[in-house]
Amino acid sequence: MDFFYDLFGTLLSVTWQELLMIGIGCALIWCAIKKEMEPTLLLPMGFGAILVNLPSVHTEAIETLFNAGIASELFPLLLFIGIGAMIDFGPLLSNPKMFLFGAAAQFGIFFTLVVAVALGFDLKDAASTAIIAAADGPTSIYVANYFDSKYQGAIMVAAYSYMALVPIIQPPIIKAITTKKERMIRMPYNPASISKTTRILFPIFVTIIAGSVAPKSAELIGFLMFGNLIRECGVLDSLSSTAQGALANLVTIVLGLSVAFRMKADLFVTWETLLILALGLLGFVFDTVGGVFFAKLLNLFSKVKVNPMIGAAGISAFPMASRMVHKMGQAEDRGNFLLMHAAGANVSGQIASVIAGGLIITLVEQVL
Repeated sequence: MDFFYDLFGTLLSVTWQELLMIGIGCALIWCAIKKEMEPTLLLPMGFGAILVNLPSVHTEAIETLFNAGIASELFPLLLFIGIGAMIDFGPLLSNPKMFLFGAAAQFGIFFTLVVAVALGFDLKDAASTAIIAAADGPTSIYVANYFDSKYQGAIMVAAYSYMALVPIIQPPIIKAITTKKERMIRMPYNPASISKTTRILFPIFVTIIAGSVAPKSAELIGFLMFGNLIRECGVLDSLSSTAQGALANLVTIVLGLSVAFRMKADLFVTWETLLILALGLLGFVFDTVGGVFFAKLLNLFSKVKVNPMIGAAGISAFPMASRMVHKMGQAEDRGNFLLMHAAGANVSGQIASVIAGGLIITLVEQVL
């Protein structure tokens, strides 16, 4: 009988904020299972959110995991090895001008930084929030942890949620700022032959250049490029498969559980959290707009027209953005195959978002 009294008393002690967070945890689990939205991340994140918001639950184990993997920056770096091993830079190397779209689609990051500061956010928290716009989860985690932002939980949830919601968020934005004629522009794909030597030298070259231009991004870009070097070197096939599969999946799972430590009700349920989610969405919208309008600008001076939707693929959400652009092109014209062009812009955005993260860190440190 005492057990039931204790259980009843525990249930009565749950605050509405904790109930809300438990509900959010359930919603994340639903999105992972029912909608298959980033299930390897949202499922452990949602379950962790439920766990840390149960009354009287000790979270020392999750805190230890957080300190060991996120506070030390270990998990984002390991995850980038797996992501790098997954990426084929062939489409980008075949059409190097796609680098420009990756850069243009980072406009939302810097726009969001200015808006967040104008709304009264501390510069470090504003910078951490701005990176959400890239839809790059590991970079968002890295920057938020680097600045020790008190909004890490909200930033991490927003970054991965918007990345998963690319097929829902981007299409209406693209349709609103392009015409049907523009969306029907065909871009024949004539891939150049990329030698093995070029593929091997590319990640080394990018690491050197990016590390020189934005030293604060050297670790992230270095681990990303190291993963790609494992893929392309041709002598570590089993290691490449492990990085793409077992390593990436395992790190993503423990990353999701670790993030939950920052999803306690007293830290998460605030007006600032809602504002961060709104700012992240705003930045994501302007990243998309920046990429599309850059493509439109190029078309004013180029004889060979670019389908403006390619610009939207310049965000970091790989491969969701490139697949979405290809599907939109097919919906307008069944004979239009944009996937490889979009993939080139998409992998360029992966590099550009990491460099942008390093530039943001450098900029903030110089101001402070």
